[in-house]
Amino acid sequence: MLRPLAILSFAALAACTTPMPKPGNAVLQKQVADTERAFARTMADRNLEGFATFVADDAIFFSGPEPRRGKAQVVEWWSRFFAAGTPAPFSWDPDQVEVLVSGALAWSTGPVRDPQGRVVSRFNSIWRREADGTWRIVFDKGESGPSLP
Repeated sequence: MLRPLAILSFAALAACTTPMPKPGNAVLQKQVADTERAFARTMADRNLEGFATFVADDAIFFSGPEPRRGKAQVVEWWSRFFAAGTPAPFSWDPDQVEVLVSGALAWSTGPVRDPQGRVVSRFNSIWRREADGTWRIVFDKGESGPSLP
């Protein structure tokens, strides 16, 4: 017959080896959408340091005439949009998010608006879920053209 301490020890060991359940897709989609909104809020708040916390060290942003590779290049390029004492030159908000079944990568997209609220572009971002569960942006590219309102 097993003793209570042995049963407890076995249960504790089993709990340690049982993988944590992965959040469902709807939960992950909400996480990414909320992260994207927080990322956009850094522009509204004129917070370049906050902006940088969302960018992965190995990120690639298709900004300007050539891709910006790595967090340092991305933040340096985007710093022009964070001039103190000026209103945000644009804003964005996700209207669609998709997450891989693995929960490792996600795509977000939505309108980019000028200060008057007119849609001037559309963003497309790829997010990676880090080991600690934090989402970091790894790819970003805007699009504009005649198909946009």
